[in-house]
Amino acid sequence: MIAAVVFPQRPVAADTPWLTVSEDGFASFTVPAAYIEQQAGQVSQVVVEGNFGPSFTWAEYGLTRWGDVWSGVLGPLPPGLYHYQITADDTKSLKDPTNDTRVASKPLWSAFFVRGDASRLLEDAPEGSRGKVETLTYRAGREERSVLVWTPPGHSAKGPKPLPVLYLRTGAGGSATDWADLARAPQILDNLTARKAIEPMVVVFDGDGPDDRKAFDDLRKAVAHRYRVHQDPAHQAIAGTAEGGTWALRTGLSRPGGFGYVGSFSGLATEAGGKPDAHAINRTVKLLRLYTGNVTDPAYNATVRLTRALDRAGVRYGFDGVNPDAGGNWHAWRENLIDFLPRLFRKAADNGPSPGHGRLKGEFVPPKPGTTPTPFVSEDGFVTFDTPAGYSGARHVTVWANWGPNGSWLRVPMTRAGDRWRVTVGPLEPWFYYYQFFVDLKQVKDTANPTKITSEPTWSTFLVKGERARLVTDVPKGKGGKVESLTYRSNVVNEERTALVWLPPGYDPRRAEPYPVLYLQHGGGQSYTDWVEMGRAKQILDNLFLDGKLVPMVVVMGNGNVPDFTRELLENIVPAARDRYHVSGDPARQALAGLSMGGAQTLEVLKARPGTFGYVAAFSSWFGPADGVDVDAINNGTKLLRLYVGDQSDFVYPLFMQSLATLDELGIRYEFDGPTPGPHGWDVWQKNLIDLAPRLFRR
Repeated sequence: MIAAVVFPQRPVAADTPWLTVSEDGFASFTVPAAYIEQQAGQVSQVVVEGNFGPSFTWAEYGLTRWGDVWSGVLGPLPPGLYHYQITADDTKSLKDPTNDTRVASKPLWSAFFVRGDASRLLEDAPEGSRGKVETLTYRAGREERSVLVWTPPGHSAKGPKPLPVLYLRTGAGGSATDWADLARAPQILDNLTARKAIEPMVVVFDGDGPDDRKAFDDLRKAVAHRYRVHQDPAHQAIAGTAEGGTWALRTGLSRPGGFGYVGSFSGLATEAGGKPDAHAINRTVKLLRLYTGNVTDPAYNATVRLTRALDRAGVRYGFDGVNPDAGGNWHAWRENLIDFLPRLFRKAADNGPSPGHGRLKGEFVPPKPGTTPTPFVSEDGFVTFDTPAGYSGARHVTVWANWGPNGSWLRVPMTRAGDRWRVTVGPLEPWFYYYQFFVDLKQVKDTANPTKITSEPTWSTFLVKGERARLVTDVPKGKGGKVESLTYRSNVVNEERTALVWLPPGYDPRRAEPYPVLYLQHGGGQSYTDWVEMGRAKQILDNLFLDGKLVPMVVVMGNGNVPDFTRELLENIVPAARDRYHVSGDPARQALAGLSMGGAQTLEVLKARPGTFGYVAAFSSWFGPADGVDVDAINNGTKLLRLYVGDQSDFVYPLFMQSLATLDELGIRYEFDGPTPGPHGWDVWQKNLIDLAPRLFRR
C-alpha cells in the first residue's frame, strides 16, 4: 500500500532522457504526460513493460502521475540486459523516443544495461577484437530468406583454413536479428573469442524458419558457398531456443551422421522423435546438451519427459540443470549460449550442470483452475494464481504484487484458462505478499482467497514460508499475544472510533508496574487495521517477544485520519488506552511511531509536545517546517529519535534527506542507519518495526 503524499509538479524538458540507470542498478523513469497525451490521448494509467519480473519474466511497472510527468524508480535490478516499452491503458504502446537502442523484431522496444560481472560478456568488445556480422540471403525452394552470419576477427572467406559452423534458430515468431538485439550473441562471441574460451567458428543466426530438411540443406549449401567452413559432422553444430530447440534436437537425432553437437535451449520436445538410433547417435554426436529454466519455463515439464524418453532410448546427453533464476526467456538463453559455445569443437572438461543449477524434480502440475483456494504455493516458492470465473471475455489481465526488487510492485500478465486466467510466478523468497488482479484496468479481488484488507477491499495476501519470513509468520497457537479492539470517543471528529491493541503474552493488568506503551500509526489512505492486516504487527511482536528481544509492552494502533492528530492522540487515544489498559503515562515509558503520513504526524507531535514521548520513530516520512522548534526540549526529553526510509525507489526519499539536513542544521539528535532496501511500502515498514521494537524502553 502506498501512503499518500503530495509533491510539487516536476516539468521535464522534451529532450530529457526518460530513463536513467544508476551505477547500483536503479532504473528511474520520467515520462512527460504531455507526450503521452499527444500520442495516446487522455489515459488513466501508464506502465513500463519489461523483462524485470520474477525469473526475468515480462512484467508491468506502474508509473505514478506527479504533476507534468509519469515517473517511478525500480531497482536495484540484477546485472543484465533489459528491454522495455511504455504502455498506456493496456493497449496504447509506444517506444521511448529518447533511447536510441533498437530491436528490429520489436519496433517499440528499447534496451538498457545494468552493468556488473554477470553482464560483462554482453558488452561491446574493444575495437579491433570484434567479429563481423553480415546478412546472407539465399533461396530455400521458391522462397528467398535471409540469415545473419558472424565470423571471428580476422577471418577471411578465402582463408587457408576452414572453420567449424554453428547454426542457431529462434523459437516461433522469432527473427534472425533477435540473436543480435535480444541475445547479444555477437558480443558474447567477441568476448569469448578474446578470452580464447571458444574455438574459432562461423555462427549462423536464423529466425523461425521452415522445418523441412530440404530448406535447411539449402541454408547449409549457401553457407558453404559463401564461407570457408568444414562440411563433416564433427565440425557442424546445431542449437535453438524454444521451438528452435525442438527443431535442433529432432534434426540432430534424426540425422545422427549430420551434426557432432546439438543444443536445445528450452526446447519443447517431449520425446526423442520416432525410434532414435541410439547406437548411431552415441557414436557420432559428440555432445547433446539440454537446457531449461525453472518451472515458469514452458519447457520445464517437456524437459522432464524428454530426459525420461532419452533414458529409455539409451541416448547419451548432458543436462545443464534447472536454472533457478530464470524461465523460458532471453536472459536464460544468453546463459545457455555462454555455456554451450565453449563446449563446441573441443573436448569439454565437464558436461555436468552449471554451478547453482538444480535437478529436475518431476513435472510441475498445480491444481486445476477453480479447484482449490488460491494462490497455490509450492514448497520452493512458485505461486500459481487463478482469477475468479467469468472473465473469458477479458482482454488484458495481470496479477499485481510486491514481488519486484526489494518489494516493489509489478504486474505479471496472465493467460486465459477457460473462463478464468492463470499464471505461475516465482521463485519468490520467503516473505509476506499482497496482491490483486487487474482485469481490463479494473481492480479485482481474488474471491477464492479468504484473506482481506479492510482499507483495500480488492487486495488479498499470502505467505511464502521460510527462515527469511519467520518474523512475519504466525507463532504456534497459544504462544503469542492478543489483539483486542479499543473503542473510544473522538472529540476531534465527534464520532466513535476504534483502535487495535496488542497485548504481550502473559499480560497482567494487576501487576505492580504499568506496562510501557507504543502508539503505532498508519499512513495516508490507510486505517487502524493496516498494521495488523498488512504490517503483520502481531506476528512481528509475537516472534520478537518469544525470541526474548522485546520488553513486554502494550502496542496501540489508532486511527490517524483526522485533521488534528496531536489533539486526537493526546486527548482521545492515549486517555482511552490508559483507562482500559495498565499502561504507563511516564514519558520514559511511552513511545510514538508511524509510517509515511503517520510518521509526519509523529514528528509534528514531537515538535508540538517535546518530551511527551521518550521514544520517537518515523518510517518513510519527513520533518516539515523548522519554525518554532524547541531543540533543547526535544533533545532533553527524547531518549531515542530514530528515523527510517526506503531506498531510491521510495518516493519520499528526497524529502527525507532534506529532513536530515534540517535536523542537522537545528542540532537535533537522531539515529539513522541508512536506507532500508525497498520502496514506499510494507516490506520496508515491516523491517522498520522489526528493527525498532527491540530498541524501545531499554535506555
